[in-house]
Amino acid sequence: MIALVRGTVAVRRGDHVVIEAGGVGYRLAVSAETLRRVPAVGRSAVLHSHLIVRDDALALYGFASEEERDLFLALIGVQSVGPKVALAVLGGGTPRELVVALASGDVARLQAVPGIGKRTAERIVSELREKVAGSSAAAEEIVITRVDDPRRLARDGLVELGFTIVEADELLRDVPADTPQALISNALRAARR
Repeated sequence: MIALVRGTVAVRRGDHVVIEAGGVGYRLAVSAETLRRVPAVGRSAVLHSHLIVRDDALALYGFASEEERDLFLALIGVQSVGPKVALAVLGGGTPRELVVALASGDVARLQAVPGIGKRTAERIVSELREKVAGSSAAAEEIVITRVDDPRRLARDGLVELGFTIVEADELLRDVPADTPQALISNALRAARR
């Protein structure tokens, strides 16, 4: 099993990187979240990895952290979720943000990922909700948001206006207000600046 790849970044693409280590180039499929943390071509990088062996191929997947790799393994354990869909889910935020979304039952966040419909999002949440909350050290710090939480409602409102979930979360990060309407209003003002 190849658990870690350390070397020089030789290629950096939208869905994979090639790390040269010991004269061999390892092609690792990565999520958008991991790609953001991979340095420029020619620089040194370390990626945690997971190898999937199939009849017709050996596929190597790379992750910026062990937490992301663990979440990937949990996701591919869900029925009808393959490696490509799991990487798409991981591209939707940091492992911590995704664990919070799973633990709080945030199906809408998962549905926003291309290739995931309502049923698949609900299946992921139902199968992983207790696993991530029970097994993750970070889960001890998770604050479960209620469905009527003003920030969550404001985020959903911004998504309806055309923002991605990640953009909506970013807009709402430091916005002061107590009601969804005020949060949306203040976030839109901040976005214009």
